[in-house]
Amino acid sequence: MRRWNGWGDESTVVELPANGTDFLAQRVGAGQRLDDATLAQVLAQVPPSRLPPHVLVSQDAEERVRHARGQSLPDWLAMREGRFEVFPDGVAYPETAEDIRQLMAWAKKHDVVLIPYGGGTSVAGHINPQAGERPVLTLSLERMSRLLDLDEQSLIATFGPGANGPQVESQLRARGYTLGHFPQSWELSTIGGWVASRSSGQQSLRYGRIEQLFAGGTLETFDGPLELPTFPASAAGPDLREVVLGSEGRFGVISEVRVRVTRLADQESFYAVFLPSWEQALAGIRALAQARVPLSMLRLSNAIETETQLALAGHPEQIALLEKYLAFRGARTGKCMLTFGVTGNRQQNAVSLRQAKKLLKGFGGVFTGTLLGKKWAENRFRFPYLRHGLWDAGYVVDTLETATDWINVDTLLNKVEASLREGLAEEGERVHVFTHLSHVYGEGSSIYTTYVFRPGASYEQALQRWSRLKRAASEVIAHNRGTISHQHGVGRDHAPWLPVEKGERGMAVLKALAGHFDPEGRLAPGVLIQD
Repeated sequence: MRRWNGWGDESTVVELPANGTDFLAQRVGAGQRLDDATLAQVLAQVPPSRLPPHVLVSQDAEERVRHARGQSLPDWLAMREGRFEVFPDGVAYPETAEDIRQLMAWAKKHDVVLIPYGGGTSVAGHINPQAGERPVLTLSLERMSRLLDLDEQSLIATFGPGANGPQVESQLRARGYTLGHFPQSWELSTIGGWVASRSSGQQSLRYGRIEQLFAGGTLETFDGPLELPTFPASAAGPDLREVVLGSEGRFGVISEVRVRVTRLADQESFYAVFLPSWEQALAGIRALAQARVPLSMLRLSNAIETETQLALAGHPEQIALLEKYLAFRGARTGKCMLTFGVTGNRQQNAVSLRQAKKLLKGFGGVFTGTLLGKKWAENRFRFPYLRHGLWDAGYVVDTLETATDWINVDTLLNKVEASLREGLAEEGERVHVFTHLSHVYGEGSSIYTTYVFRPGASYEQALQRWSRLKRAASEVIAHNRGTISHQHGVGRDHAPWLPVEKGERGMAVLKALAGHFDPEGRLAPGVLIQD
């Protein structure tokens, strides 16, 4: 059963190890646990629906609760406290494109706001209903999850938009293929949501981001379907796929997704290497990216994240032996862990591994084999569950991300970390901050920062602290040549900073598109473009 007030499946628990609690207490202070509301308390707050009856629409109170919030930190606090404030008036479960068209026509007739809903994993406020006079209908696409077609000559698969990561991969792997798109939210997020938010997977170095994988599909609009045919390439004007990519539900509802797939690799392995300093590590990962060594994944943790990962890993005796070995090899205080993957056939992987080892050796790299790489692969979709373990220990954790050119990576990373680390200094509170580079390109890299702080004495104080930290870091990103989002999308949380990135004319284009597709402003209002 999926949690109603947090991440993922109720049966999956990731607890903070005892030494992890001590580690955080030394860095930010003793944990402060706040009381949680019960589902019964929240259900008692759900008001009567304002929607007229419809055969595809449920007005059940619990379903409305379960579709009222995403997974941002404000959502988390609202769910744990039980102060949802606004609930959708109903949840629809279309099973076909015709069902979506029928619901859109019905919404127009009855002046209803529509919120497209994939896996509910948004961390930027995409799916939250807003208070207003018009009733709100959440359009859950979870029943549109089948593999509809697989063209094995062109390697194009057609899916319903509601297929989540496991559903996408299981249906493809049964036929010998993979999409290779593995965001951290893979367990719950959907293929339609990936397109709508311009998602990036952990192995995009091999398979590409969703914009490289998205071959075409169908967008349902109030005027009818917009068909996006698949071409290997085209010079016939601007690419209309780009209108759908990153549209975040503002222009229509995605009813069909066609993606480029790959035959399953014969072999895949993940390795960990430690570099003596951040400067050497940053130069090494940039060299790997620009030399186009055929790897499937690169992830570089800075020194503080490396220290934190080792502290929270448990097994202190084994970690102590590893630390001793690394110190002997010259990777001591300040060392940084680089994890990389090789995917392909045995011969290709052997060549890639030799190239990576040779190049990183020049930057002082100490290889530790596949053990830590296997651990990363086994746990890579479990990190969101750690929010529960940290919460139970009395800590709040959140993340933010951006991307910039290599010449600016170090500068922007340091400024973002400083804005977070010092963000609660006036309250006498410390913030534990660490960063990794999760996706690398020839010209630059993403920057993915995690920060841990204490909630304070109340939920209101916790939200105020988060708001102060988020605002400070977002200002730094927007005004220091970083994109406001590399992989999480804009939603409502990032919308205030989008004009800095797009400029006045760019925002005018987006507003014109929204006005064209949705002149009455009933599709995800306030998302992407502030209304």
